[in-house]
Amino acid sequence: MKFSHINPENQPEMVDVGGKEVTSRRAHARAVMRMDKAILAQMSEGDIRSKKGPVFHTAILAGVMGAKKTPELIPLCHVVPLDDCKVSIAVSGDDSLTIDCVAKAHHRTGVEMEALSGAIIAALTIYDMCKALSREMRIESVRLIEKSGGKRDWKGD
Repeated sequence: MKFSHINPENQPEMVDVGGKEVTSRRAHARAVMRMDKAILAQMSEGDIRSKKGPVFHTAILAGVMGAKKTPELIPLCHVVPLDDCKVSIAVSGDDSLTIDCVAKAHHRTGVEMEALSGAIIAALTIYDMCKALSREMRIESVRLIEKSGGKRDWKGD
């Protein structure tokens, strides 16, 4: 096994995807966030209202924007024009949020990094907007759930 972004001289380099076939690509990433129950108690009509605005609505927009900015944030990522990017936020139990980001594109390379970026940026936005209420929040995990397109599909456990 070898790293795809390291050349034979052990230097970083962008992967040449010019010879790859354009296919439909899809990736689903998830962030799980533990919240202070006092913050979630502020929910009304499916969102938390803060002085900065509606938390979930703002986080959804930030997640989509983060997915679109992935190549500006992560070195060697290709610019992938996204066909679609959806971020959703669900309350899980009485102290957790599940943030899902699904990115889609027709391209020569996958959109896993875009989906992961969208999920984490949405989670960081929630943290930023809710920290005035409590700093007892944790982003507990960010992971790829599944990806399709390209050489092989993949699904986590």
